[in-house]
Amino acid sequence: MAVQKNVLPYLNTIMHSFSFILEFFIQAFVSAWEKACSLNNAVFLIPEQRIYKVNATKFRGPCQGKLIIQIAGTIVAPEEPRNWDPKNPRLWIVFSNLEGARIQGGGVIDGSGSKWWASSCKINKTNPCRGAPTAMTIDSSSKVRVKGLTIQSAQQMHFTISRSVAIRISGVRVDSPPDSPNTDGIHISESTDISIQNCRIGTGDDCISIVNASSNIKMKNIDCGPGHGISIGSLGKDNSVGIVTGIVLDTATLTGTTNGLRIKTWQGGSGYVRSVRFENVKMDDVENPIIIDQFYCDSTKACNNKTEAVKISQVMYRNISGTSRTSKAMKFACSDTVPCSNIVLNNINLERENGTAETYCNCAMGFDYGFVRPAADCLRNDDSSSCSGGSVNNNRKHGQVNTEL
Repeated sequence: MAVQKNVLPYLNTIMHSFSFILEFFIQAFVSAWEKACSLNNAVFLIPEQRIYKVNATKFRGPCQGKLIIQIAGTIVAPEEPRNWDPKNPRLWIVFSNLEGARIQGGGVIDGSGSKWWASSCKINKTNPCRGAPTAMTIDSSSKVRVKGLTIQSAQQMHFTISRSVAIRISGVRVDSPPDSPNTDGIHISESTDISIQNCRIGTGDDCISIVNASSNIKMKNIDCGPGHGISIGSLGKDNSVGIVTGIVLDTATLTGTTNGLRIKTWQGGSGYVRSVRFENVKMDDVENPIIIDQFYCDSTKACNNKTEAVKISQVMYRNISGTSRTSKAMKFACSDTVPCSNIVLNNINLERENGTAETYCNCAMGFDYGFVRPAADCLRNDDSSSCSGGSVNNNRKHGQVNTEL
């Protein structure tokens, strides 16, 4: 086979007699990558029916044009946290500085995360809280296509896109149990023009999370559950600036998740979330189907009340239906001093199987039209009205609306 079509033949020779690869072949991977990266029309191949166990590995560009990364086999991480590369405590498989590459092949990236989860402070409260590797990262790249991969049992996050432009993801499956802590499915940070389509995500944290400096994110045909739903945020932690704009989710099913469509910000932050549209979403036994939480506090200690907040505006919910596990099918817990504005509800039908569903509002400005159930009469339609003295204020703790589990 020509080197342009397969740049791992000598790696295959080394591994030919093994049905399961129990050694770390990092240098062989890196050498093969460097060869592929230097050629036009190259294929970096992880062959089908092969299992390669590797520690933290960075595949760096820039590369020559039309590189294909064909992951047909399985890449497995070391099971033991103590065997992890101390130089890369938060990374496992990283692709950086690529342009126009295609990552495909129907293979599996397996983070062997069970021992990482067991040592998490969210599982074992006596352990200190510490970070763990992200299974797969695309960083500082553009025009990359990712198709047909399975990413499972990540140590923490499964798939992160950071500092990148024009990334297209389709047909990706994420699979981890619901009790795996901090295992976000697809996490987007400091990126723009990102498309996520036809993905099935089940995990122990957010199916999709979108954080600071991200814009023009489009999601379509997403199947989420188990997990914590589809989230913008968290934003504003430690008085930081958070900006997210131009987010569209069109057609999704959320099943048994702890949240549905969520925007979460910490008190004390600044910046804004605006121009967001959630539409054509079905909920099945979701704990908080629609929620804005500006009092988010994922901390072992109580969070202090602060007057500063990330501004949330221009958020539309349209054609949202299904069942809520709790009575508050819609929660708009907005800042008393930086209220939410231009919240729009259209054709909402959320019911509770056993009991009555309702809407909770604090300092939420907007309106509804068409059929809306439960009723959202608590939405204020006057942006200039004061929120002081509302149902929840800054002299009270807002623990009842915090949503992290």
